[in-house]
Parts: sequence; C-alpha cells; structure tokens
Amino acid sequence: MGDLFTQAYPSIAHWAEVQGWIEIGANESSDLLVRALDEGGLVWESKSEHKTVDEALIALEAELREWFKQSERG
Repeated sequence: MGDLFTQAYPSIAHWAEVQGWIEIGANESSDLLVRALDEGGLVWESKSEHKTVDEALIALEAELREWFKQSERG
C-alpha cells in the first residue's frame, strides 16, 4: 500500500498485508461502507452512523489496532 495510506491507517494496511482483506462500498442489500474479512469470514463492518468512507476507515483503524493488540496477548 502507498505510504500516505499506511501513515494514515497503519493497522488497516497491516491487516491487508498479512491477515485478510477490506471491502469498501455499499451494495443493494446493505448501506454499510467498509468491511474487514479474513479466511474465517466477517471480522468487522461499519455501522450506519458512519456516514462517509473516511469515518468508517477511522473506526476500522481503531478496531483493528485493538484486534492486533488482543491477538498479541493471545
């Protein structure tokens, strides 16, 4: 991922590099903007209160930062 994205969202970048993938965009059945998934399935999805992609990415960054901390504690 590019340096600017990695600087702004280090946990999301790390997730995409080593753990899973991120989906961005709404579809016909949902107005959710951002999802984080791994081989086990859905790990996190934005809430309806996240009105912009940026708000959703900020929330995902915080969630994944905590997820990585928890997985290190194991």
